[in-house]
Amino acid sequence: MPLPVLTESIQDRVQSLDWDAISESLWRDGYALTPPVLRPEECGELVETYDHNALFRSQVVMSRFGFGRGEYKYFKYPLPKLVQDLRGELYPRLASLANRWAAEIGGEVFPEKYADFLDACHAAGQDKPTPLILKYEMGDYNCLHQDLYGAVAFPFQLTFFLSRPETDYSGGEFALVEQRPRMQSRVRVITAQQGQAVIFPTRYRAVRGSRGFYKASLKHGVSPIRSGKRFTLGIIFHDAQ
Repeated sequence: MPLPVLTESIQDRVQSLDWDAISESLWRDGYALTPPVLRPEECGELVETYDHNALFRSQVVMSRFGFGRGEYKYFKYPLPKLVQDLRGELYPRLASLANRWAAEIGGEVFPEKYADFLDACHAAGQDKPTPLILKYEMGDYNCLHQDLYGAVAFPFQLTFFLSRPETDYSGGEFALVEQRPRMQSRVRVITAQQGQAVIFPTRYRAVRGSRGFYKASLKHGVSPIRSGKRFTLGIIFHDAQ
């Protein structure tokens, strides 16, 4: 997949991604790994925001809830411009693919404009923003889970890798587990460089079987950190109750 030109505009960067290859990977593998979309300095700025509590609406210490070890913070509205731009520019591309999946396996049809989708979230009582920064230190991990916050849910989400593997941290691989009907689960282990993003299903994906398409449920998590600190940015499109 060719590298996008890291211009000043998030819009240009998102548009320059090879969306045909991304779509093919999501259909075939259930996930897609982008080339670097964020610059190192942007990754550093996002990491630095973690210490500015005024930017966030809540903090979660995972061990308190049995989610794993580590912590994360949800941004509050208004979102930082970079986060807002990523959400707004990525949504239309993924909504088109979501609607193609829905044509095969059923489900909701999503509007073309992100503002219209947010209106649907808010009408359902989901008005709390869900983009978040996750922080892991040595020994931390994230149990397998799905990021669902209400009746309205968008089928795709992204994790942007803000830290440098084998420099800032080791371990901490991204794990995606697909639960297949009448078969054993399949595990994907994904490593990525700083600035890259993994796009993956929020709840389930369309899989072609011998009798047509069917739904396969997926969960994601993070393996234990062996050393250092690992930060990621999560882009979830639906808001929370």
